[in-house]
Amino acid sequence: MGSGFYAQSFTHVGQWGTHVDPPAHFVKGLHTVDQISAKEMILPLVVIDVHEKVASNPDYTITMQDIKNWEKRNGSIPKGAFVAMRTDWCRRWPSMEAMQNKDANGTAHYPGWSLEVVKYLYEDRQITASGHETTDTDPGIATSKDDYSLETYILKQNHYQIEFLKNLDEVPEIGTLIVVAFPKPKGGSGFPARAFAILP
Repeated sequence: MGSGFYAQSFTHVGQWGTHVDPPAHFVKGLHTVDQISAKEMILPLVVIDVHEKVASNPDYTITMQDIKNWEKRNGSIPKGAFVAMRTDWCRRWPSMEAMQNKDANGTAHYPGWSLEVVKYLYEDRQITASGHETTDTDPGIATSKDDYSLETYILKQNHYQIEFLKNLDEVPEIGTLIVVAFPKPKGGSGFPARAFAILP
């Protein structure tokens, strides 16, 4: 108000809201947040849209047929891309109850990736990173059993991922860049991220 300056201090959990999961989040000794290079933060964006299938089946996991259909329309997924799975699950935020979508037995029902697809993307297409709108890489029925094998696979490859993405319905399947920005605390296990697309 005319003198001094405005400053705040913040204390928060690394993995909350839209956030980055570096490899070290699951695998000791691999890259932490500060070791993710700037070149890994500005990437061609590929959006795999499965939201209609998820609308009729909340347990849907992305399939190789979904990938083949995308590549038939757009060509091969480019090397070094960021691949995002659009499910429109973000519309349930900020209700964690709606995000988890648990049944009477406490089993969560939300969509996820599949091992066949993530192996294809990271090993064959050699993408740089991936992301999704849900709280986890693995589908809800798996995480309800403490099965995080898909997230473990991705992070073991020394690649990062972004969770809690939103607004994927506003970008095309291909032809944009994604900028994934976050601070770089030394040895960071994760951090809230600001991801945005640059459209042509």
